[in-house]
Amino acid sequence: MMFSKSKDDMKKPATNFGAAPRANVAPTPSIIGSDVQIDGDIKTVGELQLDGSVSGDLSCGSLVMGETGVVKGTISADSVTVRGAVQGEIRARSVRLEKSACVEGNVFHESLSVEAGAKLTGHFAHTSSAADAVQPVVEKPKLVESKAVAE
Repeated sequence: MMFSKSKDDMKKPATNFGAAPRANVAPTPSIIGSDVQIDGDIKTVGELQLDGSVSGDLSCGSLVMGETGVVKGTISADSVTVRGAVQGEIRARSVRLEKSACVEGNVFHESLSVEAGAKLTGHFAHTSSAADAVQPVVEKPKLVESKAVAE
């Protein structure tokens, strides 16, 4: 018979919850809507679109903050685009502050882009290695003070 099962196969439980994730498939981006407020840390290896509010540390592969997005805590990611408000440290290989961004805190980066109109109050420091940008630094790098508003 073409579709028959043996008696031994019928005794085995049919479960699929132990399946391994597919290799070489990018995780689905996570979206936190503007009506969402999270008190606590967030960790994901994938991309995060943040339009809501987070009070806690945020660690992700890539972060895109909308104009309504707010983070009060440390951001660690490979790339960060900010259109909203950050109160805390940003550690990323690539940081982009768009014109509606308002950042109060230190920015550690390998690449930094600041659009006219973005507000940055704090220190920013170029790190020579990608690992230093994303990982906490035991010995602080030389900081450059910036309290100017790019216009």
